[in-house]
Amino acid sequence: MLAPQPCTLETPRVLLEPMTPDHEQGLRAAARDGELWTLRVTSVPAPSETAAYIAAALQGYTDGHMLPFVVRDLPGGRIIGSTRYHDIMPEVERLEIGYTWYSKSRQRTHVNTSCKLLLMTHAFETLGAKLVGWRTDNENLASQRAIERLGARKDGVLRSQALRRDGTVRDTVMYSLTPDEWPAVKARLTRMLDIHGTAIV
Repeated sequence: MLAPQPCTLETPRVLLEPMTPDHEQGLRAAARDGELWTLRVTSVPAPSETAAYIAAALQGYTDGHMLPFVVRDLPGGRIIGSTRYHDIMPEVERLEIGYTWYSKSRQRTHVNTSCKLLLMTHAFETLGAKLVGWRTDNENLASQRAIERLGARKDGVLRSQALRRDGTVRDTVMYSLTPDEWPAVKARLTRMLDIHGTAIV
């Protein structure tokens, strides 16, 4: 698997671009749509934490285990969220997709379907990943449903695996997808977007 490098991924309606410090104000505005930092089962930064959030993401890239993106709505150009590759392990040809959040007004629209399709296509077809994974809080049922609708398989639950932002300990649900499973998933998600345009995933 090739190590992920900064790149731009695009459909006619969404653009994923490499995160930089210049995106701070745009990410703050996106998170204010729904005050997403108040949700205990997400990693969305509060306004005062946004610069540190970006710095940590970029340090993850420098250290070789993350590649963070901002999500930009097209054609308007407004930033509406963030996502990234993380836990990148070229030696076992594996990476995960996560740290994903969108402005409340853009949730349950085509955006998540479009972004995940872009990221999975790049991971499997350009980077040559042998496994793409996801993880989410055991209490984040909406996230679990969204990952399952993508077509990922549930691998299991890691008990007492991480701290939440409020200091409580969470169980983490793990999912994955392999190259053999990818063509059917790609076809289904592409068909959903082609037919419905505003696929909810």
